[in-house]
Amino acid sequence: MLKYLGYFAVGVFIGILAALFGLGGGFLIVPTLNLLGVEIHHAVGTSSAAVVFTSLSSAIAYSRQKRIHYKIGLLLASTAVIGAYIGAWMTSFISAGTLKVIFGATLIIVAIRIYRKKTAEPTEVRLEDVKVDYRLVPFGGFFAGIASGLLGVGGGIINVPFLTWLGLPIHYAVATSSFAIVFTAMAGTIKHYTLGNVELHWLVLLIPGLIVGAQLGARIAKRTKAKNLKNAFAVVMALLALRMILKGLGYPVP
Repeated sequence: MLKYLGYFAVGVFIGILAALFGLGGGFLIVPTLNLLGVEIHHAVGTSSAAVVFTSLSSAIAYSRQKRIHYKIGLLLASTAVIGAYIGAWMTSFISAGTLKVIFGATLIIVAIRIYRKKTAEPTEVRLEDVKVDYRLVPFGGFFAGIASGLLGVGGGIINVPFLTWLGLPIHYAVATSSFAIVFTAMAGTIKHYTLGNVELHWLVLLIPGLIVGAQLGARIAKRTKAKNLKNAFAVVMALLALRMILKGLGYPVP
């Protein structure tokens, strides 16, 4: 019983951070499963499946808060599903060590860009007043999809910094990213399942906690200042990046 409670607690923790940062949860699920002994390709595949549930739970919570920009989210998803399928297919040709280094290098780039980005509180900008170049959104969605399928991270590592770069305040970017990830993760999961990369028993153990944690994370995000949310996002990404790169290079880190 304690073992299953432990898995539930891990799921809750990952779900909270997933909703808080709009990343779907793969940025923590992949290294967590890998730490527990799951081979990296299977960790990525299982993470993609788990992200469907965390992002859906997050999106429902953010929808109630009216923080999702649906037009942008659908534009992201329209090309992300194609990218996710391609990214999942690419895992068949990349070694485990290389995949870990790619994962870590991607997170470092994102952490630096997010830390340097100036932010605005959601109360300072109304969602209906936000203006972005919609023509650019599908391009970001495609690359987010590739990241999702290749790294099992849901695509939020591209979505959130990309949307903030377009001019969306980080609270809205996080919420919209969570919505778009639902579709992206589904596409990547289908391909990973056909490749045999989805460990169903791990999925069943983690999902309940992930769903609960995502609801809690969305509530916490609502009460968090934009600057604090941005800085916390960058710190978490940098720590995970360092661990993944060291693992990929063969260093015996936990």
